[in-house]
Amino acid sequence: MNTLAIFGITAATIFGLATAIAGNVQAAENFIYTGNGDLAAAAAILERPDIAGAQVVYNWRALEPKKGEYDFSAIERDLEQTGKLGKKLFIQVQDRFFSPEARNIPDYVLEGAEYGGGLVPQLDNPGEGKAEAYGWTTMQWNPAVRARYQELLKALATRFDGQVYGVNLPETAIDIDMKADQTGFSCDAYFDAELENLTTARQAFSTSKVVQYVNFWPCEWENDHNYMGRLFERAAASGIGLGGPDIVPYRKGQMKNSYPFFNQYRGKLDFVGMAVQEPTLTYKNDKTGKPFTKDEFTAFATDYLGVDAIFWSVESPWLKP
Repeated sequence: MNTLAIFGITAATIFGLATAIAGNVQAAENFIYTGNGDLAAAAAILERPDIAGAQVVYNWRALEPKKGEYDFSAIERDLEQTGKLGKKLFIQVQDRFFSPEARNIPDYVLEGAEYGGGLVPQLDNPGEGKAEAYGWTTMQWNPAVRARYQELLKALATRFDGQVYGVNLPETAIDIDMKADQTGFSCDAYFDAELENLTTARQAFSTSKVVQYVNFWPCEWENDHNYMGRLFERAAASGIGLGGPDIVPYRKGQMKNSYPFFNQYRGKLDFVGMAVQEPTLTYKNDKTGKPFTKDEFTAFATDYLGVDAIFWSVESPWLKP
């Protein structure tokens, strides 16, 4: 007699258990990722049945052209487009920028004495094999700057909570010249400021998903300041989602920072959304010597990181007709 049969276990039972287990692992939803003003041009992609929605990046300057005067017409336009198609909209409220000419915060923050100039230059890695570039990051460690950014988040929530699927705050990584800094920056002050912004967003948006992008923290490596650990602990306890701008399977730098925490907190976070942006597409698989494929990105994202959604650049090869 078959050994399994002795214990009353049939092949059908095993198959049923395997199917049930597999059914608990849900495939990540695919979103497209694009900038403010670019969603209309991606309409054909957005209409595809395998695309759940769009994540659109809106910079602070565009949303608040004058102090306390908000212009949300771009979000309303994109919400109308996604709504007609039965798709979801994720909005990213951008306060850091990756080109020298992009100083996209309101003029009153750039010019007001209490804001200290509003921006500081930062280095940027635009992709594998690309020349180092620089851009700007907003001085969130300045209390006056941070207070105005939080007012923007509250205004967005008043208008769009429950209408947009989610809102995400930009990546935690910044690379400024700390030795030459005269803005009052410190690693602790920056960490505390980012958590305060995130807490404000979670309190303001009671229905829509709230997600913080996290990849690296300045001054930290392998959680030696417990910034990463504290963020993930706070997120899990507070119904906050986390994510990041780059899915690069098993890349060494990320494996020393955020990636192991996503793996450790699988199933414990409200939402996990990770992106494949333009720089991400430049990275190559060490084993094949070729750029990562859609299946390779997706397998790592779902099996290791536990993502709920992948935000794909519209330049992703698999989205091309």
